[in-house]
Amino acid sequence: MTDTGLPNQPETPRAGSSGERGGKSAGVPHGSDPGSRGRTTIADGVVAKIVGLAARDVPGVHAMGGGFARGMGAMRERVPGAGGKSVTSGVKVEVGGVQTAVDLEIVVEYGVSIVEVAGDVRENVIAAVERMTGLEVVEVNIAVGDVHVLDEDEDEDEDNEQPERRLE
Repeated sequence: MTDTGLPNQPETPRAGSSGERGGKSAGVPHGSDPGSRGRTTIADGVVAKIVGLAARDVPGVHAMGGGFARGMGAMRERVPGAGGKSVTSGVKVEVGGVQTAVDLEIVVEYGVSIVEVAGDVRENVIAAVERMTGLEVVEVNIAVGDVHVLDEDEDEDEDNEQPERRLE
């Protein structure tokens, strides 16, 4: 018998068993829920990362964050060893003991229904956070900070191109 630190309790075999306790530790009461033995804490950054990934999965979302956050992210991507793209850009969460609230800033693709994209983002974020963390999502506030137009990418690429240098 393994000592669990609990007071000795009489063992009563289950119906149909031969005296074994069905895989439970000796001395642990039958009604004790394993989920109630200990505490799980989830960092704000974990929830923010789940939110960022879930929001980016929605068709029609081009990017996350406002102009400044996206600019800083673009700079970070160019610096070797800086970690690349931030999954939590444009995400702010407040995590309590059993509930969380989310604020998002997104950039949508031109031509999509902003109302539908926002609804899909809200639905996907709530489902992912509640499924993965068990926290109740009380609100998901979405701010659409920009609309991405395909021509803007071409203009940015031209601005960022540098003339080739030839070594002679």
